[in-house]
Amino acid sequence: MKRHLLAALLLAPVAGAETASDAAVLAPIHALLASFEAGDAAAMLRQVFPDGRVTATGARQSGTGLRQQSWTQFAERIRPDSPFEERLSEPRIDVDGDIAMVWATFVVRVKGQVTNCGVDHFDLVRDGGAWKVMNLTFSSRTTGCPAR
Repeated sequence: MKRHLLAALLLAPVAGAETASDAAVLAPIHALLASFEAGDAAAMLRQVFPDGRVTATGARQSGTGLRQQSWTQFAERIRPDSPFEERLSEPRIDVDGDIAMVWATFVVRVKGQVTNCGVDHFDLVRDGGAWKVMNLTFSSRTTGCPAR
């Protein structure tokens, strides 16, 4: 009995361990975040379906809490003179065939200073063997953000 329990523990997936499938799903997301940091809109558009959507929630100075635009529209905001760094933590990944979902907390920094944080929800589609981001929906807040 003890031998079976030990074998089960040794063969169980390690919490937080990334599988090859997870790595493939995360690859376009990591490339997307790198394009934000580089201020490279063309690189960003290579990781997404341009007609997909970016949806933000959270109060802004304009008073509206919901903002939506296509990736093509969002790309207009990505410029080399105003890059930003977005870091994800603890991504949760679900895959079923050629669709995937990634849910992760994030922190955004501009010039090294934390500007906002929240949760990202990416949905991805595998087309021709390659994963691309279809949509990104995220919450955003400026208080209670970790300093990490």
